[in-house]
Amino acid sequence: MFLGKYQPLFEKAVEQLKSDNVVERIWQKDYTLWSDKPDEITNRLGWLDSAESSLKSVSEIEEFVSSVRSDGINQALLLGMGGSSLAPEVFRKTFGTTIGFLDLSVIDSTHPDTIKEYAEKIDPSKTLFIVSTKSGGTVETFSFMKFFYNFALDKLGKEKVGSHFLAITDPGSGLQTVAEQLNFRKIFLNDPNIGGRFSALSLFGIVPAALIGVDIQLLLTRAQKMADECKSVGSAALVGTAIGELAKQKRDKVTFVTSEEFSSFGVWVEQLIAESTGKAGKGILPVESESVELPEFYSNDRVFVRLFTKNKKTNIDKLIDAGHPVIDLELNDIYDLGAEFFRWEFATSVMSWLIKIQPFDQPNVESAKILARQMVAEYKESGKLPELQSKLEAKNYSIVTELKGYSSHEILDNFFALISQVEKETGLNAYISFQAYLKPDEKIEKVLQEIRTVVQKKYRVATTIGFGPRFLHSTGQLHKGDAGNGLFIQILDESNTNVPIPDEPGDSKSSMSFGVLIKSQALGDRLALLNNKRHVLVIKIKNDLAGTLKEVFEM
Repeated sequence: MFLGKYQPLFEKAVEQLKSDNVVERIWQKDYTLWSDKPDEITNRLGWLDSAESSLKSVSEIEEFVSSVRSDGINQALLLGMGGSSLAPEVFRKTFGTTIGFLDLSVIDSTHPDTIKEYAEKIDPSKTLFIVSTKSGGTVETFSFMKFFYNFALDKLGKEKVGSHFLAITDPGSGLQTVAEQLNFRKIFLNDPNIGGRFSALSLFGIVPAALIGVDIQLLLTRAQKMADECKSVGSAALVGTAIGELAKQKRDKVTFVTSEEFSSFGVWVEQLIAESTGKAGKGILPVESESVELPEFYSNDRVFVRLFTKNKKTNIDKLIDAGHPVIDLELNDIYDLGAEFFRWEFATSVMSWLIKIQPFDQPNVESAKILARQMVAEYKESGKLPELQSKLEAKNYSIVTELKGYSSHEILDNFFALISQVEKETGLNAYISFQAYLKPDEKIEKVLQEIRTVVQKKYRVATTIGFGPRFLHSTGQLHKGDAGNGLFIQILDESNTNVPIPDEPGDSKSSMSFGVLIKSQALGDRLALLNNKRHVLVIKIKNDLAGTLKEVFEM
């Protein structure tokens, strides 16, 4: 670690960690570390034993994978959201697909063009559909399941369709009941005492990993080794202590700089930290995939984490010389990913203790879901959703805001002028969050990355990008629950692609489309942000998404 002037404060915090027996009390599952009430703590600490527990299931998992392969199934489509989809996505992007195993895709976007794209390119006869949800009732996951079940049913027939579906869920969930009724090929029941964002090493992560050919025995053995190290004051506890103490000193933006093979790790750790620490007026903001720039483009609110294998460390010496704290984590190879999942779960628990936050609930995520459901109910009753009144109408876009301005440039200037206001009100450096309710693809992501870099450099603020509704299950909690130092740019796709959501699996009747669902989620999230006194700018794009985004943000 390069902590510079913060080293004495860190050492003092480590002494407190030891004197309060924090490590021992985590393993004892002592809820008083984080709260005076056991609610959503004592039944959320199963992740401590997840590597050991999953090791006991290796034979069952490998037997299942073998049976799927022997049936000629070579594709997998995981239908999930948040904790159930992010770890499998990281496994796929980190390990690729071993020859002879299943090529895994993950769908966690309710954008109708995404649904349509997968429906056009997959062959149900060669595909295993993985329905993955802890609660068994996540609206996005169930919508995916109903759509793709009907899609596969139409191609395969009632006798065969069930053999192409797998459920991963908690015992007694709604999904377990439906999966049994529809005769799914397999139902994996996970430990119910593991929260979604802490589930990477449980069946939610390990079963998809095995399907793509990851050596799960080796991966879990590495994770268990890290778990054993965490039974004393090891690297995970020290990382958590450093980040927690730095957050108390207003360095509350944890910026990940990873070598290429771990480039996807950020999307998983982003949810873990944001959803765990962003509440009750506090928050540690994880920043991933942001461009690494010279020191003059950063404010004094950063701590950098470098994740790399030997000889692949990104050079950020100038940032160290400028006084920015840096934490280095060197991994042996990609199988250390298992250890890294556990390290950060433990570190997040420690940093939450230090900043006095209960890390295992997500109150503001629920509030946004409630508002989205209200939007859906209104649509089903009246046949339409609320329309936002635009401040500015242009050929390819419109802008919704209370700010003054006769052009997009004037409105954006006035929006970014709020940075100083927010910083005075909160006493913290601001951040800008781009919330893209668009079809996730490389072209759009490239444009968004270019825009965030311009904003980062011009205003010296941390920037994040999230595709909706995916981010609602991760950074969405922090956006509404932190100190209020975020500014939010919501980007909506106003195209009219229509993909119906079946009311029930096996029945073609539909009361709602994916287009209505994603718009309801955007409207609900906007209202939740406004209710929490956040500043929100909405850009509605009518066509040519990438080109119009460039036009709006041209600076």
